[in-house]
Amino acid sequence: MIDAKEKTLGRISTTIANTLRGKILTDYTPNIADHIYVIVINSKFVKVTGQKSLQKLYKKHSGRPGGLKVENFKNLQNRIPNRIIEKAVKGMLPKSTLGRKLFTQLKVYENAEHPHQAQQPNIITLH
Repeated sequence: MIDAKEKTLGRISTTIANTLRGKILTDYTPNIADHIYVIVINSKFVKVTGQKSLQKLYKKHSGRPGGLKVENFKNLQNRIPNRIIEKAVKGMLPKSTLGRKLFTQLKVYENAEHPHQAQQPNIITLH
């Protein structure tokens, strides 16, 4: 479990991606999806440096003509804060079936409450 409160987006995303890949384990194997699940809490409090809150753009396309939607970091953080961390981590995972499997092992929540208390998750501290 990682607390994203007041953490920089890129630094927390690399830690999440490396943990999902299993690079924190001593028996790391690149082609195997270990059963490591990462829970991220307080995603709405993640920050970016500089003017990126106004300049960083997130794009999505509906597939229809004229269906391009563009939104900056600040608006997306107010609307769907989980998507920011999900998109950052997804871009750091392999673009294959392994990457898609690893992405399902990521759970992001915008507040400190999450439904995984019964699993007693370990806290990962960031330096």
